[in-house]
Amino acid sequence: MNAVPRLVLAAAVLELFCGVFGYVLGGPTAGLAALVGASVASGAQIAAVVLLRPAMQATTPQFQQRWVLGMAIRFGSFLVLAVLLVTLQQVLPPLWTAAGYLGTMLVLLFAETRFLA
Repeated sequence: MNAVPRLVLAAAVLELFCGVFGYVLGGPTAGLAALVGASVASGAQIAAVVLLRPAMQATTPQFQQRWVLGMAIRFGSFLVLAVLLVTLQQVLPPLWTAAGYLGTMLVLLFAETRFLA
């Protein structure tokens, strides 16, 4: 299987895990909040890897440019999360939204090298 479909599958499994974990420990609202946070993280990580992957064998300046753009995408996802936390704090528990985001983002960041090879 190609690296990008494996990444998408891994992200989907992590999203599902976060949603179920939130549901079991905090109820349906917590499960939904964790799923939303995990989805934001998954989208950012998938976009960053898809952007960086073609430049893995490129020259250093091109690789560095793609890497910086990937980091900018991740930072943008953090800003999206912050906006969601502020605007939807009455609907989605902020702690569960942030937990879903961090749980997914950190795992995918540590596993990123497996999807870039």
